[in-house]
Amino acid sequence: MSASTYLAYDYPLLSVFWSMLWFFLWIMWFVLLFRVVVDIFRDDAMSGWAKAGWLVFTIVLPFLGVFVYVIARGKNMGRREVAQARAQQQAFDSYIRETAKDGGGTTSVDELARLSEIRAKGDITDAEFARAKELVLSGHGSGTSADVAATSRR
Repeated sequence: MSASTYLAYDYPLLSVFWSMLWFFLWIMWFVLLFRVVVDIFRDDAMSGWAKAGWLVFTIVLPFLGVFVYVIARGKNMGRREVAQARAQQQAFDSYIRETAKDGGGTTSVDELARLSEIRAKGDITDAEFARAKELVLSGHGSGTSADVAATSRR
């Protein structure tokens, strides 16, 4: 076994630091490059030809293209990102409200089943059941005992 072995002391601490720094900068460069490309496609104010031009510029000359883009259009990158995040949050909130509204209430089938149980117990008469059933089917009432009482007074 004449092969030399490399141990940790063969790679000095300063070299480890520089290697980690370059690796970190390399990762940050790709993060910046992807953010610029996403921002190019996100900007609705830019025409298709302008988007294509910026994209070609950032692909052909990546360092220069990204830095020029950040200098020329970087001020509004954050604004576009915040506007997109707000739009996503509003869409999510409206979806939640719509889903909660649709799923939270009872359906007419549930109301009719509850009315038939009330009638079976003898709490309402057949005439009151018929009025409440008409209300539920027409969509004007929920078929609760208050609605039944209100319709029986008419």
